[in-house]
Amino acid sequence: MPDFTDKLRPSQPDGPTTLARERAQSSISIDELGNHLLSSDGFLQRQARILSILQREPLLSKDKQQNLSRPERFKLGLARAKLLRRLVDRYQWSYDDYKMAEYLVSDVSPYFLHLEMFITTVREQASEAQRAHWMPLIESWRIIGAYAQTELGHGSNVRGLELEARWDPQTQEFILHSPTLTASKWWNGSLGRIANHAIVVAQLLLPKPGSSDQYVSHGPHPFIVQVRDMKTHQPLEGVVVGDIGPKYGYITMDNAYMLFNKFRIPHSAMLSRYSNVDPETGIYTKPAQPAVVYGSLTYVRAQIVHHARLVLARAVTVAVRYTAVRRQFKDRDSDGSGPEMSVLDYPTVQIRILPLLATTFALHYTGLAMRTVYENARQDVERGEFHSLAHMHSMSSGLKSLCTMLAADGIETCRRALGGHGFGGGSGLIELNNDYLSKPTVEGDNWMITQQVASYLIKKMTTAVQAPHTAGSDELDSRFKEFIRNGVSNSRTAYRVLEKDEDIAKGFELRATALAYDAYQQRVLKKRSWNSLLIQLHKLSKAQSKSILVREFFTALSTDNTLSSSIKTIMWHIYRLFALHTMENEGYEFFRCGAVSQSDIDILPGRIQDLMAKIRPHAVKLVDSWMIPDYLLDSALGRYDGRVYEDLYNRAHRLNPLNEITFNPNYWEHEIVKGSGDDGSGILSKL
Repeated sequence: MPDFTDKLRPSQPDGPTTLARERAQSSISIDELGNHLLSSDGFLQRQARILSILQREPLLSKDKQQNLSRPERFKLGLARAKLLRRLVDRYQWSYDDYKMAEYLVSDVSPYFLHLEMFITTVREQASEAQRAHWMPLIESWRIIGAYAQTELGHGSNVRGLELEARWDPQTQEFILHSPTLTASKWWNGSLGRIANHAIVVAQLLLPKPGSSDQYVSHGPHPFIVQVRDMKTHQPLEGVVVGDIGPKYGYITMDNAYMLFNKFRIPHSAMLSRYSNVDPETGIYTKPAQPAVVYGSLTYVRAQIVHHARLVLARAVTVAVRYTAVRRQFKDRDSDGSGPEMSVLDYPTVQIRILPLLATTFALHYTGLAMRTVYENARQDVERGEFHSLAHMHSMSSGLKSLCTMLAADGIETCRRALGGHGFGGGSGLIELNNDYLSKPTVEGDNWMITQQVASYLIKKMTTAVQAPHTAGSDELDSRFKEFIRNGVSNSRTAYRVLEKDEDIAKGFELRATALAYDAYQQRVLKKRSWNSLLIQLHKLSKAQSKSILVREFFTALSTDNTLSSSIKTIMWHIYRLFALHTMENEGYEFFRCGAVSQSDIDILPGRIQDLMAKIRPHAVKLVDSWMIPDYLLDSALGRYDGRVYEDLYNRAHRLNPLNEITFNPNYWEHEIVKGSGDDGSGILSKL
């Protein structure tokens, strides 16, 4: 029977016409800006090459995946992950090729922790002999590993972990034991159903000298442990492990619980590059630099910072394209003869979306800087130099907290700005939003880890106060010492943030410096308790991290000589919008610290609206420059060609399996599906 809706078209002007006009009104070269952002490591070329392969694989179609149950979705996720690994062999993909495929498929791979935390920890913390044994097995996927650190009762507080690794000098083994329910490992991805090995972080307990039954804890240490039989894949005796169940997102990830009952592991299980227990004497050798044992966490935090820009760019791409296409109401001051207004022309929509568009670029330049800092610090460590570890740890902690907050909040802001259709599956933001909600807490709660930043800054300020006239050891040290030399009150001089782009960056740095000095006064001079200062210290970390975002954005634009003048002009507008919008929202701190005058703060709202008006004509091309393919977006609202309403209707009318079932609505009849005789007892048995 013919379906008359096949011939229906949206009212005019339709999406394709609207987006064509949007792109025609902007002078931006998408290819030029896209290459500037993404071509340095071959990203765009790799994306095009890998995408062409993925789209030929039926298993990787995203048409109906939102309608699957969690067990079905997990099975699909595992099948896809196995397929990607086979494609590595078939096409001789590099590691970057494989990661690109993961990025485009956009499932959280059940193998994710194997390729991130597990292999990184072994590479960085295992001895040479251990690496020689384990790395070939890991790299060939002959074993599948996970990283088991967090517990039911402890996450951010690694020192508080309860799992014990008790040394038995008689057998020269460690005994893993979970003494309490809260000692259960928890949230450990890739471990619930898939991994057969894990890095297990446990309290190292050694016999107290002169005693046979008393033990001393030497803190948490990593051990490499087999937890499942390699043939049956069943848990080994003494190990209880499984999947923790439904979550907000990560539907394709088997986050785990795991407990041990006096489970013995060999002496060689303790990763011993930096610390060791002598098997003969039981003498413990501790790391020369304790911070090196957190290298895996720092690596993941650096990766999270670098990835945040691409996540937020997806949400902003959907929001900009859809609000450009979507029309609601006519201009109240018009004669009423024209079409309804594009939603993106409302300043109340612009103020939610365009600053987030600017944020994607700020995150981009800071992500590149974070990656460089991490790589340089790791090179230092490989040479036996640890001077850069504290800076890297502080920077990665603060930026992880800030960047994931900006991205997670930004996704939800974009979703809400989409109106009613933002609540539907056609937005393309459901899985993105739910999956990314883990990031503000994973690898350290966003509020807790900012203490590490504040502690570092207070130490740096203390050094500056004690020796203000000596040369600074780094940029931060020099800035703090200059602040002290100039006199605290004289240093708080308002910058001309509305006239000079560098003064904007200086204003952010002065705010962070002044807050660091205030924290120093409270903690060091007035001896305030740490707990009483936590809110103030969190603000300090945010201020320092935002100063990094603004400074890196400014430096990138100031030193770039590749962008055309037309694009560079727009990029400066974007820089100002990001910084000044942030400054307006946090105006009290800037005024209180003397970084910005009250008169300039009063002008900021008008200046921000002027900047949005300058950026608005280029908005569609600016999101186009992130080169996010429709396959990745999986969004009716954000598709490149603008066929929003056609796609929404197709998903509802043709792809929705619920519409293929004829239900029985009569409450007096037990039958659920017409003609099936099914009374729902099968469902009841699963409840």
